Amino acid sequence: MTITEPVLSVFETVESEVRSYCRAWPTVFERARGSRLYDEGGRDYLDFFAGAGSLNYGHNNPVLKRALLDYLEQDGITHGLDMSTTAKRAFLETFQSTILAPRELPYKVMFPGPTGTNAVEAALKLARKAKGREAVVSFTNAFHGMSLGSLAVTGNAFKRAGAGVPLVHTTPMPFDNYLGGRVPDFIWFERLLEDQGSGLNQPAAVIVETVQGEGGVNVARPEWLRQLAELCRRRDMLLIVDDVQMGCGRTGGFFSFEEAGITPDIVTLSKSISGYGLPMSLCLFKPELDIWEPGEHNGTFRGNNPAFVTATAALDTYWRDGVLREQTLIQGGRIERALRDICSDDPGAGTSYRGRGMVWGLEFQDKERAAAISRRAFENGLLVETSGPEGEVVKLLPSLTISPAELEEGLEILTRSVRETG
Repeated sequence: MTITEPVLSVFETVESEVRSYCRAWPTVFERARGSRLYDEGGRDYLDFFAGAGSLNYGHNNPVLKRALLDYLEQDGITHGLDMSTTAKRAFLETFQSTILAPRELPYKVMFPGPTGTNAVEAALKLARKAKGREAVVSFTNAFHGMSLGSLAVTGNAFKRAGAGVPLVHTTPMPFDNYLGGRVPDFIWFERLLEDQGSGLNQPAAVIVETVQGEGGVNVARPEWLRQLAELCRRRDMLLIVDDVQMGCGRTGGFFSFEEAGITPDIVTLSKSISGYGLPMSLCLFKPELDIWEPGEHNGTFRGNNPAFVTATAALDTYWRDGVLREQTLIQGGRIERALRDICSDDPGAGTSYRGRGMVWGLEFQDKERAAAISRRAFENGLLVETSGPEGEVVKLLPSLTISPAELEEGLEILTRSVRETG
């Protein structure tokens, strides 16, 4: 009997084994619009992934696409390093008038490179330069990026192991509710800072996510964030908020820390800041921290002008008023009710949910079940990923512009997929 080996695709023969999302969603996508992707066979999928939070305004948003096409058709600057361009000027003016000024945020804007980890590396570097110290405090289950500095403040053991070198000059502390509320907030952190024998060098900064997306959708309470900000102020440590995934409206306000009423010293943004999925990141910091020498931190692709164009269009379209924020909170409430019903239908399985705005997680005591649900959801026409240290959380990141009908459709598919894998 002759057995014919299956023909391997170019993805399997040429692309590295490091690929991951394509293994979870084994099809070849061809086009996308709004909250739907279509594979080359014509099948459509509702997207509750949104480019890992990079597509808050959906795929190929028509307003942003028109602005981009007009710019390219006029031979607008594409690659500009940190040269002054009309596209960069328009973005800075719009960002200042639409985002920073209404919130009375004093930040200077730095373009550190195309990705979130570039912004985090710049933030860590600047904090150490400003304070003249090496140590940085991070939190359990944090994720800040895949370059070495960002990995050093990331909690996930699998990702840290990929560094291949010691990840030093950082110390983890318990995130909000890490110890189940049995210990007062920051008591361990404060004690280490006070004790000259603790071995904790005086930190230059603390870096935190208000909602830990990759860590399992762990939500910090506003009061916990306020206490952290006050601790940093008293102990002369800079507070860095990593808003790479949770910024740009994901939790309701443009910045995820707005609800807590704090003003971090440094903020990192990326993912949805371009609005269109184009590479772009920002490092924002208080003016007194702007102590860089010209060229001291640079990058070839820090001036992605097409991204400036779509980012400006996104700010003009969605952030001149409070409509998107209110819509996000309303839609988030609908997601919360659906997850509550899912947990009620399966009370013996130890299923729980948590989230804010339009980022939610559904955690399963059986840690393999989340992956099974993600696979079944894909078969049923819905894209959802997993997160958490052991992949035990089904993570929902629909676009902020998803229609109520599409949101309802996706939640029905999720509910069915949970039941079918129970």
